[in-house]
Amino acid sequence: MPGPIVVDIPHSLGREEARRRIAANTDKLASQIPGGADVRSAWSGDRLSLNVKAMGQEISAYVDVGERAVRLELLLPPALSFFGRGIEALLRRKGEVLLEDKSKG
Repeated sequence: MPGPIVVDIPHSLGREEARRRIAANTDKLASQIPGGADVRSAWSGDRLSLNVKAMGQEISAYVDVGERAVRLELLLPPALSFFGRGIEALLRRKGEVLLEDKSKG
């Protein structure tokens, strides 16, 4: 079984603003998955733990929010490992948009 997907996304928002943006968008995750999903999330300090159940599959993920970067770690079940590279690219794109510093003109 392949290892986890790890995506590091640098940002210039600072830890608190990055965490706020992630927290504000966690509830939208279920609607981003075709067919919907059951999403459970819990914060422990600056670490968000996610458990996503959809289409008979379960995915665990962790989001560690740092002062200058966010690290996403996604554990795919074997049935979804084939889609790993596409999922990694999607996470990187969406994460960069979410953490973009829009105050810089």
